[in-house]
Amino acid sequence: MVLKFCFLLSCTVFLVSIQLMSSALVQFQSVKDLIPPPPNVENYSVGFAPQIADVLWIRAIQDFDYCENQIAENQCKGNSWLYHMLDAITRLDPEYRMPYAMGALALSVLISDIEGASKLFDKSVIQFPTDWKILYRAAYHALLEEKDQLKAAYRFDQAANFGAPIWLKGLAGRLYAKEGRKEDVERLVQELSNSEENKMIAERMKRRIQKGE
Repeated sequence: MVLKFCFLLSCTVFLVSIQLMSSALVQFQSVKDLIPPPPNVENYSVGFAPQIADVLWIRAIQDFDYCENQIAENQCKGNSWLYHMLDAITRLDPEYRMPYAMGALALSVLISDIEGASKLFDKSVIQFPTDWKILYRAAYHALLEEKDQLKAAYRFDQAANFGAPIWLKGLAGRLYAKEGRKEDVERLVQELSNSEENKMIAERMKRRIQKGE
C-alpha cells in the first residue's frame, strides 16, 4: 500500500514538473531577449580573437532578422543587437570580410537599422577600399537610405575603378552634377574619354548631364 502511494505520488510530481517546465519554456521562447557581447570584447580575447569572431558570427546569422526595438513597420531602432554583434566581430577580426559584406546588407535590408548599417558600411570601405562589391553596396545604401548623393557618387566612382561595370561612372557623374561638383564631372568625362572603348559612354554622360537628367 505504501509503495503504491509513493509510486502514484512520484508520477504526480513528475507530471506536474513536466507541465511547469513546458510552460516556462513557452514563456521564455515568446520573449526572446538577445544580449550583445560586452564592450571592448577584443581586449579579453587572450589570443583567440579570430575564433571568438567565428563563434559570434555563427550566432549572429541565426537571428539575422531579429529586431528588439521596432520603431515603425519594417524599421528597427538604430544600433540594434545585430549591429553590436557585427561591430564586435569586426573588431575581433578586422580582416573577416563576410560580416562586412553580408552583415551591413542585413542591417540595411532585413531589419532597416539604417544607423547601424551606415556605420558598418563606412567601416567596411575603409577596411576593404578596393573591393568593388562592398563599395557598390555601400554606395547604394548612401544613395537610398542616407540620401547622401555626394558620398554615393564617390563610392560608385571608386567601385568602377576597381572592377565594377563602367556605367557606374555615368551614375557617379550625374550625382556629382546634382551636387554642383563640376570638376568631378569633368574628371570622369576625361577619364572615360581617354579610353577608346569608353568614349561613347563619355559622350552619353555629357549629353545627359547637359539635359539635366
